[in-house]
Amino acid sequence: MGKYLLVIDEGTTSTRAMLFAPEGACIASEAAALDQHYPRPGWVEHDAAEIWRKTLRVTAAMVAQAGGADRIAGIGITNQRETIVFWDKTTGAPLAPAIVWQDRRTADWCAAHREAGHEALVQARTGLLLDPYFSGSKIGWAMREWPALAAAGDRLAIGTIDSWLIWNLTGGLHVTDATNASRTALMRIAAGGWDDDLIALFGAPRAALPDIVDCAGMIGTTSAFGGSIPITGVAGDQQAASIGQACLSPGDTKATYGTGAFILTHAGATQPNSDHRLLSTIAWQLAGERAYALEGSVFVAGSLIQWLRDSLGLIATAAETETLARGVADNGGVYLVPALSGLGAPWWEPDTRAALSGLSFASGKAHVARAALEAMAHQTHDLKTAFAADGQDWASLKIDGGMVANDWIAQDLADMLALPVERPAFAETTALGAAMLAGVGAGLFADLAAASAMRGAVETFAPRTDPAARDTRLAGWQRAVRSVIAAAR
Repeated sequence: MGKYLLVIDEGTTSTRAMLFAPEGACIASEAAALDQHYPRPGWVEHDAAEIWRKTLRVTAAMVAQAGGADRIAGIGITNQRETIVFWDKTTGAPLAPAIVWQDRRTADWCAAHREAGHEALVQARTGLLLDPYFSGSKIGWAMREWPALAAAGDRLAIGTIDSWLIWNLTGGLHVTDATNASRTALMRIAAGGWDDDLIALFGAPRAALPDIVDCAGMIGTTSAFGGSIPITGVAGDQQAASIGQACLSPGDTKATYGTGAFILTHAGATQPNSDHRLLSTIAWQLAGERAYALEGSVFVAGSLIQWLRDSLGLIATAAETETLARGVADNGGVYLVPALSGLGAPWWEPDTRAALSGLSFASGKAHVARAALEAMAHQTHDLKTAFAADGQDWASLKIDGGMVANDWIAQDLADMLALPVERPAFAETTALGAAMLAGVGAGLFADLAAASAMRGAVETFAPRTDPAARDTRLAGWQRAVRSVIAAAR
């Protein structure tokens, strides 16, 4: 058996391959940027062929770095979740653009079906809400609006990004893991299979959907790199990050700050229910047994900083925001509500638009940059309040993702949440979780608890702000959020 674990981490803006030693050390990595396409306001698309082409390239580089296919014990895959791909089973070619998780084109359809009373069924069976975020409404829209899909008939394959990659790696295996399936709004997550009532509601063709498999085990094999390598671990990116943060016991909570921000609290072996518009989701499935999590999703996190840099030209680099934030004593009354693609949990207001409020002649670039960073803690606090109301309050928070390399953000989270915040020395916990699953599936570890030794050292940020200042800031944020919601209605 090979000695390395190879991870494919296919995100929203890049695809990357990483090589891990079983003790957790990242030996090497290679990445390629992905283009996002915005054909209309609220629409976000990928070119699935580009995703596969670049994934193949970076993965081949890691196989070469390992010294050949025989040096790899298993491949782990983790991916942007709700993005959906349509392709031809015969040719393997995409039949349409991939519709990205951020896409809002089905907002009106979701609102109409929510008004018609269908959300209760969706929430009870899937743990999700009727929102454009999830794959089901995207599939239904595509089947109605893109004639080439219906015309493909039995040749049509539909799947999330994990399915698309596994299909190409294996030469035609059409599967998805339980975590990705749980984000489609087509799966009855307590039972573990596709739900015929939901398939009919959304208008998804059952025959085009993949089979649902465990997150670890002998999922398939690839011969794309000069030898046979088993695919032994698969999970959606947020579930993989939760595993990589060793959130293995009920109450363990992680927050990932990437393009968006996603918080998962481990909930054990029973599907949790939320009365505060949080999501129930599958944390992992092993040997047919499912563990569950409660999740809150923020649509805009790191993409806000990218927008300040690339669209507004307010900053030259993302790292500049930390210096700017430290350059002013406070936000000067400036708040930025980053509803650039609507508000996610716990608000679920897809029609809201971003707003910058509280400006005066005393406001400068530093106040705007600080307000953007503060929005991370503000949105997280909204979610903490909702989790607590559902009986899943947090004792601490484990953080990861590109944004939290910024020490100012890590400390601000601790201050606004009034909780210790834990940041691992190795911040790429999404890839690490996929490596842990691959290690379990390849037999290198007995279980996830044993695999969690890969996580390594952590740094803790303790709260230190004045409670009155904290309350004042949070009250200003609540006013700003209510204002953008009112403007959208």
